[in-house]
Amino acid sequence: MKRLFLWMAVFALTASAADISGNWKATAEGPNGMMERTFVFKVDGQKLTGETTSSFVGKSTIMDGKVDGDNVTFTITVRFQDNEMKLNYKGKASGNEIKFTVENPAGGPTLEWLAKRAGS
Repeated sequence: MKRLFLWMAVFALTASAADISGNWKATAEGPNGMMERTFVFKVDGQKLTGETTSSFVGKSTIMDGKVDGDNVTFTITVRFQDNEMKLNYKGKASGNEIKFTVENPAGGPTLEWLAKRAGS
């Protein structure tokens, strides 16, 4: 009986993950003006994969992605002026929007991105 409750609890946690699969467009105010980025998210349970593209740094693969309820986290690696940087994304999904905070573990400014589901 305890196993049944455990499985029900695990299923409830998985079922409550935000469904962010699909295409998203995001904007952020950077030091040189407005920036744009697109995301293609694929969610399998709590695992998040996909890719993201910006005109500034090109395409990046989403790594270590996780969706836990309405919380979204992942890492990307970008190449800027012959240097690679890891960026950590932490976000909160609400309906057709995700508000992300992006940090560079090596330092630098934190960026705030607002992503909206494409077509909404």
